[in-house]
Amino acid sequence: MKISLPQKRCYFTANIGVRWRELMMSQRSKRELLEAVRPRYLKANKAEKTRMLDDFVATTEYHRKYANRLLKNGPGPKVRKKKGRHKVYQGEVVQALIQVWEICGRICSKRLHPFLPEIVAVLERHNELQLSPETKALLLRMSRSTIDRCLQPVRFEQRRGLSTTKPGSLLKKAIPVRTYAQWDDARPGFVEMDLVAHCGETTAGQYLNTLTVVDISTGWTECLAVYQKTQQAVFEAILQLRQRLPFPLLGIDSDNGGEFINDILYRYCQTEKITFTRSRPYRKNDQAHVEQKNWSVVRHLIGYDRFETQAELSILSAIYEDLRLYVNLFQPVLKLIAKEQIDGRTVKRYDPAATPFRRVLASDDVSFEVKARVTGLYYQLNPVTLRNTIDDKVAKLWKLVR
Repeated sequence: MKISLPQKRCYFTANIGVRWRELMMSQRSKRELLEAVRPRYLKANKAEKTRMLDDFVATTEYHRKYANRLLKNGPGPKVRKKKGRHKVYQGEVVQALIQVWEICGRICSKRLHPFLPEIVAVLERHNELQLSPETKALLLRMSRSTIDRCLQPVRFEQRRGLSTTKPGSLLKKAIPVRTYAQWDDARPGFVEMDLVAHCGETTAGQYLNTLTVVDISTGWTECLAVYQKTQQAVFEAILQLRQRLPFPLLGIDSDNGGEFINDILYRYCQTEKITFTRSRPYRKNDQAHVEQKNWSVVRHLIGYDRFETQAELSILSAIYEDLRLYVNLFQPVLKLIAKEQIDGRTVKRYDPAATPFRRVLASDDVSFEVKARVTGLYYQLNPVTLRNTIDDKVAKLWKLVR
């Protein structure tokens, strides 16, 4: 006899209902059996428990481990343990890390990690950081990877700016391209310099510039606001920055802009026995040290707004008076010591991060008097107060243009 499709559906539904009722009854019977056996099981000795467990498994057809767990713990909901290791770095220690990171100018973990013991001691000396012994131990025990994970939610990006370098054609042949034979990078006094334009989104008209000077050996950084991008203005700024350096100026390396490649600076370097070299045209990596400072020191703090008035020049100069102390005394820097190709990957190796202040102290070419003077400044200054003063001046500067 042929069965129609509706009949098949009715037959299938009816069978499912019967099987489901049988299953429900079976589960109900198993629960009743568990409720009857479990009190006696908990009071029995080991031999009796084994016999009762065997009988319970044979009757219910449960897995032996599952049956044993039911008899021990009852039919309550199963509590699953959360997989993975216990979270160690959270709460107070993460907040302390963020606080120190903010005070240090949001530097990367490669620079922050080796600097943590020193900056924590400085902040505790000035009563800017109060940590329990347990929290302090956890903070100083953090690895670079842990620091990155804890700081990931609070990082941000910023936009890029314009290049305003115009090549100077004069004296290019007289000023050689820098080579390693001409420079002693291990000795303080050989610097790279560059101009950062505060022109906003257009290079038309007059605007302020920042002259950035970086010592290759120690990472000592000086910045000075320049009103006009002229040869004389830049030369006078270089003379001021030379007086601020804690060591003699031995060499200058600049780009090919006309504000540097000119007769004024060239003759001055010849008279003062200062090595004067330049980078290759359109090769920013030739001045990697100062280009990096243009971002991490100037752009990161001042931004990309346009500044063009004398009032803005005055505030910007005041910012750099405090910033030079903050950057050189409390900002660790890395130095590349090796770079090699391994299986198609470029592997870079750096020395332990240290502040320019520490590198100056470690140099045998810096006089004891200069080291004593810089050390006195280091113990006198509070990095939190210094940072807050800088931020207040930056906010005042931004109010003039926004």
